Amino acid sequence: MNRFIMAISASLMATGVAQAEVTEEDLRNDQTITTQVVTNGMGRHLQRYSPLDTLNRDNVQNLMPAWAFSLGGEKQRGQETQPLIYDGIMYITGSYSRLYAIDVMTGEELWQYDARLPEGILPCCDVINRGAAIYRDKIYFGTLDARLVALDLKTGDVVWRDKIGDYKAGYSYTAAPLIVNGLIITGNSGGEFGIVGEVQARDAETGDIVWTRPVIEGHMGTLNGEESTMTGTLNATWPGDMWKTGGGATWLGGSYDADTDTLVFGTGNPAPWNSHLRNAGTPTEGNVGDNLYAASRLGIDPATGEIKWHFQTTPREGWDFDGVNEVVAFTGSDGNKYFGTADRNGFFYVLNREDGSFVAAHPFVSDITWAAGIDENGRPIFNEDNRPGDPTAAADGNKGEIIFAVPSFLGGKNWMPMAYSQHTGLFYVPSNEWGMDIWNEPITYKEGAAYLGAGFTIKPLFEDHIGSLKAIDPMTGEIKWEFQNPAPLWGGVMTTAGGLVFTGTPEGRFIAFDDETGEELWSFQTGSGIVGQPVTWEQDGEQFVSVISGWGGAVPLWGGEVAKQVSFLNQGGTLWTFKLPRQLAGNN
Repeated sequence: MNRFIMAISASLMATGVAQAEVTEEDLRNDQTITTQVVTNGMGRHLQRYSPLDTLNRDNVQNLMPAWAFSLGGEKQRGQETQPLIYDGIMYITGSYSRLYAIDVMTGEELWQYDARLPEGILPCCDVINRGAAIYRDKIYFGTLDARLVALDLKTGDVVWRDKIGDYKAGYSYTAAPLIVNGLIITGNSGGEFGIVGEVQARDAETGDIVWTRPVIEGHMGTLNGEESTMTGTLNATWPGDMWKTGGGATWLGGSYDADTDTLVFGTGNPAPWNSHLRNAGTPTEGNVGDNLYAASRLGIDPATGEIKWHFQTTPREGWDFDGVNEVVAFTGSDGNKYFGTADRNGFFYVLNREDGSFVAAHPFVSDITWAAGIDENGRPIFNEDNRPGDPTAAADGNKGEIIFAVPSFLGGKNWMPMAYSQHTGLFYVPSNEWGMDIWNEPITYKEGAAYLGAGFTIKPLFEDHIGSLKAIDPMTGEIKWEFQNPAPLWGGVMTTAGGLVFTGTPEGRFIAFDDETGEELWSFQTGSGIVGQPVTWEQDGEQFVSVISGWGGAVPLWGGEVAKQVSFLNQGGTLWTFKLPRQLAGNN
């Protein structure tokens, strides 16, 4: 235990002063309690909006570094964490399943936890971790060997750890957990290995499982240690036994809508990618071949794990268009309550917050090829010629017809979180303009082996840019402004009441934009690519901003021609914290 932490703990015990604890009320009001950040998404609705306006368009040029913290060692892979701040301490996760506690004013390390991963882990898309969760006197995070760990918030000592899935079968975990009413709620990762997507809820104090909800039809949920209900209807939209290894990983975690008391989780691609193996019908036969509930958004009862509603963005999915992208609760310009979600398939969807029903969809990237549009029921109007071909129809039976699809399998938008501004009513969506050559291949399931049944090569659409940050009106789909970047955008976005939008680039630039015009107002070179998630808070009357820098993630591993274009980018692992000094807050 760090000496500084030991001294604090001993002093508090001696004086009888109770240590601070994060309550359900703290989680519920995280967006408005501006001295802390205790939830992923700066609020469980994931708006990533701060009501702080001390830092604003007029003074952001005075934002300056306060301190920097190196994650150290040789583990310089992708750093996608979102910092949490509570009671004078910042908590971040790092690659290879590490967690750090840092003095928020000085940048001094207080303690570090290393999960000591076993040999044979099977992470799909880099050894990243996207953050932790705090509740009461504990901090929780998941590990690449598919475990959930609860640590003492002050000391970093392990309180309990539990198994989410079997890493030898391809399960892993990378998302920040979600906490609602004393339950810690997690998804799972591993969709490229024929696992089954699931949401699990545990008692945050003990780690005991309260309920589980598989997201592929035919699998049985549990409640309080007993079977509850089956997900969907067996073989309704899956042929034969394909549902048993059906994919649908819930790898990005979920959000919580307090107004309707609903968890909202997205689900990944069905397995395998070769959709002809999973095809129990054609689009003209209703939903026979939809492969529910993969590539969908699910509304889940947080108390029981029962599915309240579902909305499938890509039925009979065959391009790796995971439906996991975050679902953000917002109030529209018409005063009604909606969900907004920017799908990997290139369309931005607006859903009814009461029942998840379809309201509208708008394309947010260029030249989408797989669908001609979205119909009045929210179903895609498929371009059948842009479905990768059936290998069994080929002369040699080894490779189906190659097609060029847009977006690429890394998506019009991937994991990188967008932000919604209550100031402008706009979503700020980090997106990428790219396509892919893709073809299907024969495949059979083998535990712990990749289960794709497809090959692919990603290619950029334009010569001058791939990344595109877009300000989108969710009600009309109008793109109000756009920032184009040569390399793909892979980091999170944050917006504030001060009229600012923050994000970073793989080239290392941390940038603040005008939220109404897109004008670049400030930037700072961090020394490595930014694929992390910025946050802001106030401390002693001054506003601070933090972001982690460290290039990596899926693009260098899976990016094809794009990966070659960005191979010169430096890896790293540095947490940067900036502040607006009090004496400069009023300067123009």
